[in-house]
Amino acid sequence: MNIAFTFKNFEPSNHLKAYAKRRFNKLGRFLPNPEHLEMQVSLSVDNFRHKAEISLVSDNLTLSATEESEDMYATVDLVRDKLKAQIIRRTEKLQTKRKGAEKFVLEGTLPPEEVVDSERAIIGMDNFVPKPMDLDEAAMQLDALDYDFLVFLNAETERVNVIYRRKDENFGLIDPVY
Repeated sequence: MNIAFTFKNFEPSNHLKAYAKRRFNKLGRFLPNPEHLEMQVSLSVDNFRHKAEISLVSDNLTLSATEESEDMYATVDLVRDKLKAQIIRRTEKLQTKRKGAEKFVLEGTLPPEEVVDSERAIIGMDNFVPKPMDLDEAAMQLDALDYDFLVFLNAETERVNVIYRRKDENFGLIDPVY
């Protein structure tokens, strides 16, 4: 991490420079490539107000933070904490975006308890040619297979229909009209 300091209206002690550099270098562990980071730190004093401004720039990341207090060491800590929170929020946001890309998964790739905890996902896909049958045959087939629904080709209308089991143990029919 490359850190450049700018001081305004005061002469910093070597201890303050070392303290600030040590505190800001610790931010590198929250970022993936700390060696590519450029940090500009501006410390200033106006009467009794000690102000710190930081801008952090990398390839795909630009963050800034400003803080002020009555003590320069406290100001350095406050602005570091603020920048650390921004970095953590940003990395968590990127991680959730990456996880969101994995919403559609193939059957068997995630244990069932993980699928329940995550957002809804399509976990399986099946292709088939619906078999032509009449309504009575479809109802008997649904009963025999103990499924919740059955997709079939209605022999009378020559359209794809869905017969399903209702909560009252009767059957329902979905007949789309094009």
